[in-house]
Amino acid sequence: MGQGSLFLNLSRGFVVDHGALRAHIESGHIAGAAVDVFRTSQSQGRAVRLRAAGPAQRHPDPHVGGSTEEAQQDIGRFVAGKLHDYLTLGSTSLSVNLPNLVLPPDAREFRLTHIHANVPGVLATVNSLFADHGMNIEGQYLGTRGDVGYVITDTPSDFPSDVLRALADLPATTRLRVL
Repeated sequence: MGQGSLFLNLSRGFVVDHGALRAHIESGHIAGAAVDVFRTSQSQGRAVRLRAAGPAQRHPDPHVGGSTEEAQQDIGRFVAGKLHDYLTLGSTSLSVNLPNLVLPPDAREFRLTHIHANVPGVLATVNSLFADHGMNIEGQYLGTRGDVGYVITDTPSDFPSDVLRALADLPATTRLRVL
């Protein structure tokens, strides 16, 4: 950035090297900064505002745009909707812990979700258990993220208890749920 520039970060805290920003503000190369979010703590934001002018210099805490009453209501609805989709459909859209799977709401009669270790052969074993019990698979969705696998299976008939027990007993199984 050019001498005397103003730095604005209105995205995410992790995109800014706060130490470097502070050094450039202290040296006078950067004339000022407005940072909406910080990486880990408010203290980083206070360190960056060394040369802020006017009311911002005296403000003890960083501005957080998501703190308005309307934003909190929107966030609450959004999070509740994501939880509802996971509990009723198995969808994990925007999940940070599971592979992202977005499922059609009406494409199932019976649905099974299976979180497992992402190791070779799990899907083949799951499908073999269904085939051995004469179960037809109408839809199947698989996603992986690192060491975690997530498979959702739709069938036209309910899942027999011995199939559920066999799936739960697989060494790779983390969690099994019938929706």
